[in-house]
Amino acid sequence: MKFERSALVLGILAALALSACSDTAVETPHAESTMPLVAKTSDNTGDAITTLIAEEASVAELQTAMTAGQLTAVAIVEHYINRINTLDETTNSVVEINPDALAIALQRDEERAAGRIRSPLHGIPVLLKDNIDTADQMKTTAGSLALFGAPTPAQDAFVVQQLRDAGAIILGKTNLSEWANFRSSNSSSGWSARGGQTRNPYNIEITPCGSSSGSGVAVAANLTVLAVGTETDGSIICPASNNSLVGIKPTLGLVSRTGIIPISHSQDTAGPMARSVSDAAALLTAMVGVDPNDLITLNVTTSEAIDYSDYLQTGALAGKRIGIMRSLFGRNFQVDTLMEQQFAVLRSAGATLVDIDMRNTPEINAAEYEVLLFEFKDGLNKYLAKRGGFYQSLEHLIRFNDVNRDRQMPFFAQEIFIEAQAKTNLQDPAYVTALSTAKTGSQAIINSALMNNDLDAIVAPSNGPGWPIDLVNGDNGSSVNYVSSAGLAAISGYPAITVPAGYINGMPVGISFMGSAFSEPVLIGMAYEFEQKTLARRAPQ
Repeated sequence: MKFERSALVLGILAALALSACSDTAVETPHAESTMPLVAKTSDNTGDAITTLIAEEASVAELQTAMTAGQLTAVAIVEHYINRINTLDETTNSVVEINPDALAIALQRDEERAAGRIRSPLHGIPVLLKDNIDTADQMKTTAGSLALFGAPTPAQDAFVVQQLRDAGAIILGKTNLSEWANFRSSNSSSGWSARGGQTRNPYNIEITPCGSSSGSGVAVAANLTVLAVGTETDGSIICPASNNSLVGIKPTLGLVSRTGIIPISHSQDTAGPMARSVSDAAALLTAMVGVDPNDLITLNVTTSEAIDYSDYLQTGALAGKRIGIMRSLFGRNFQVDTLMEQQFAVLRSAGATLVDIDMRNTPEINAAEYEVLLFEFKDGLNKYLAKRGGFYQSLEHLIRFNDVNRDRQMPFFAQEIFIEAQAKTNLQDPAYVTALSTAKTGSQAIINSALMNNDLDAIVAPSNGPGWPIDLVNGDNGSSVNYVSSAGLAAISGYPAITVPAGYINGMPVGISFMGSAFSEPVLIGMAYEFEQKTLARRAPQ
């Protein structure tokens, strides 16, 4: 059974109270000992929710059923808890169920009965990636045992506050690539010391992709309605596309970074992961807002409320000029063939497609990595110091991993941690130069492609079929010819949306729409019409 993970095992608390420089290895629990959360439903309600869940009910459909009195938030939440406990042993996507979820669901039902509906997310379950702070009974660990006994964050991440205010129910936390896949270049996507290896529901031997692997798998396997992922470079787009989902990587500055364990303040953003564009748009609407503690959100777009569901319109592709990122073609014949079929759909909807030679450069990639190393050390040290506890710096974490390598590093090491620790500070000329090269260069490439070709958006394959999970050799051992279009949008801070495009040998492949800063309304419209014309998503069997 998938037990409710918020209960603490006293042994780990005692072990984690050791000094960061102690030579004593940490003892960690092999399993949790509390009972899973299960509640009772009436037969009629149970039948209704079973039918809706089996049909991958949307946010709007669940709202309609709750309004009609056919369902309650309590019934929905308890059903998903039962599914997690029953089905997630194989996929291993959820590390913790919120022990308050049913109580919160009851509150939302009482509000509905009193005529108060907070938003379209009222009573809807949402899972969070385990690098997003919650000031409740759950853990926030980034997948590391070093934070398993850390103090509870003093307050929710801003995006969590937004979701709670919208009436969403935080169902639990999902597994991730440990430290958002920024510990080792030889890592396996979806593995963390806390959660183990998350597996793709379409084929458990194939990578779920990372680092928002648990969020992607949980939505794909219908263990939740919605999930929140985070991205620095590809960590929403890749797991969304590899699990046949819609994933939105927002423009940097649209969603607050406060309360999210950082890699890079110049690239990090949270974003929605859902089974449809309409569900992703509803979740994004709730996540966006001005956060006084994150000045990047003080911009024109966030200052006025936007309902992204308003852009779910047919005809959004008519008259649009869309550039095809041809630099990604010629690597995988099956991907090329599938994409050409999707391009025909775009043309039939009235879009004009233009081949463009838009590509990343080795100089930008190298500069990005340098930026990430500097910003990771700076941002993580600040986060850990504010969080409190015994491990308050990257240096402490490196020592923790060394002392506890049997648990923390059974498959891959921490060479990225060590590289980042060797960096100085954000006043270093090397950092300033690298940031300018990465940000200015990537934005110039996208801006030039859009302006020189009079484009509304750029389209590209999100990914190729996933590679086999390889804990010994990591992702690099199997993904040499992998197709990915996430890099330029991630480095530039511009938006990207991936939508299911089809399957190759049974494995999902997505198509991405990218655009200029804060062009989410246009991209959502295009993605929605494409989705409605193809209806490519199939549930895993």
